[in-house]
Amino acid sequence: MRKQTSEQLVAEFVEHVIADRKAMWEENDPVKANQHVRAYLRAFDKLRALGDPGREALAVLLDHSDDNVRSMAAAFLLRYKTEEAMAVLREVSEDPGILGFEAQQCLKRWEEGSWQLDPA
Repeated sequence: MRKQTSEQLVAEFVEHVIADRKAMWEENDPVKANQHVRAYLRAFDKLRALGDPGREALAVLLDHSDDNVRSMAAAFLLRYKTEEAMAVLREVSEDPGILGFEAQQCLKRWEEGSWQLDPA
């Protein structure tokens, strides 16, 4: 099997973050949603294995047009790109829906010191 490029892994991350949200909130299919969660977590693990270049590749998503993608990337990049990630999460946290709530919870976990998505 060919090794994926960081760009391919980022595209896979985006694809599965969007598919997870659709499966959960539009299709009401938590089993399918969890499959997508596992897939974007695998993509992140592969990017993380590349070290900071992998994190930099993911950081382009902080400017993505989809708030779900932006906030998910921000959640994973809090340790590496703290200021930029917090700015995204603060912005998204103002949304009155589920995305806003999730962003608020992520910020809360960061501030209380229990955030563990990309430990040093």
